[in-house]
Amino acid sequence: MSAATLLGTLSRTDHPHTMLRRFLALDAVVTGVNGLVYMIDSKPVGNLLGIGSGLLFDLGIFLVLYAAGVGCLAARKQPSALAVKAVIEANVLWAVLSIVAMLAWFSPTTAGAVWIPVQAMTVAGFGVLQFLSLRATTA
Repeated sequence: MSAATLLGTLSRTDHPHTMLRRFLALDAVVTGVNGLVYMIDSKPVGNLLGIGSGLLFDLGIFLVLYAAGVGCLAARKQPSALAVKAVIEANVLWAVLSIVAMLAWFSPTTAGAVWIPVQAMTVAGFGVLQFLSLRATTA
């Protein structure tokens, strides 16, 4: 299944809260898996990306905890608009800081120079989808 097909399927509903919850849940799953990989394989992934394994492990812990919070929000029948806005803002901040960190602090490998912007765009995409879904719930 392509990403476009998956997003189309997730957004296909007459209930804006359902669409919002689905995009929150997708964010939680992707973020949680990413965090687990960073925690479990921090040394080889860190070597691959050119990022210190200690930092990657700590980021993994943060991402797993963040994903759990987003997952709890997605499990609510009508997620709080304020909480969803916080998730959107956190996603935008993560995307921006990822690029800044890559340019200012990290010395990524070629794989890291590809991965960091790809994950930043993915996280920013979650923010956009969540923003549009939240807006639909208030329309």
